[in-house]
Amino acid sequence: MTSSRALSFGAFSTLLLIALMMGANHVAARVAFNHGVDVATAVVFRSVVTASVVTALVVLQGVRVAFTPRHRKFLLLIGLLVGVQSLFLYSAVARLPVALALLAFNTYPLWTALWAALIYRKPPERSVLMAMPVILIGLALALDVFGAASGLGAAGQWSRIGVGVGFALMAAATFGAALVFTQHEAADIDGRVRTATTLGLAGLVGLASVGVQGGFHLPQVAAGWWGLAALTVLYGTAFTIMFTVLPRLGVVGNSAIMNVEPVFALILAWLILGQAIAPVQIAGALLVVGAVMVLGLRRRT
Repeated sequence: MTSSRALSFGAFSTLLLIALMMGANHVAARVAFNHGVDVATAVVFRSVVTASVVTALVVLQGVRVAFTPRHRKFLLLIGLLVGVQSLFLYSAVARLPVALALLAFNTYPLWTALWAALIYRKPPERSVLMAMPVILIGLALALDVFGAASGLGAAGQWSRIGVGVGFALMAAATFGAALVFTQHEAADIDGRVRTATTLGLAGLVGLASVGVQGGFHLPQVAAGWWGLAALTVLYGTAFTIMFTVLPRLGVVGNSAIMNVEPVFALILAWLILGQAIAPVQIAGALLVVGAVMVLGLRRRT
């Protein structure tokens, strides 16, 4: 892994661009949800298009594809988990201010440590244990759990955000499990092949959800189509850059810098959706993002 401290300006800028695109993808999703698109439809469009783009990269770049029986079993599980996680996270984005949904989702490092301990008997790293209270305190401030910033009181605030927070935390838990299985059972698969496979399976999970609800729910007005197109293009472009530009800049895998995604989402949601949060919530958001970034940096140095 490349240390974040050794990143060139070009690599740093590219990572920030990817984080911006990922944050913008969720803001675009909320625009689509506000104009007739449902969660399952958005997951299908995003996952299938991105899987197709990454598959094209695999073919064009001549990547060798070879799966062992273990790979097949766990890729199927990881793909199902990513599909469920996508449904949960978009369900949170549809109900909460976008930045708050992403902040609650950003607890996934804690879930990753928990699943690793439960499934593989791997004790949490000291850095995770130290970051845990910081992340939880920051999240409590960001979500305004006592309703002080909103003036609603705890009961009123939780009646407003409870379901959305539940979806975001379930997304974090599911994503944490997917990461643990990826790290222990599929880390030796090329990232492009792994991404194309898991997102293709995630698209099938979304398609099954579409079938259960009786079909696609498409936009009712032009703004909804713009939102659906934007979330698909932004997500697909971010992954394309991740697998084409970053390797040429000497960056392998993800970087802690990309965890600033909620900050970009906060700014874009304020500009585009008019979603604003109180100063104390912004302080909590910075605590969460900072702690998660420090965790990522420690693992790469």
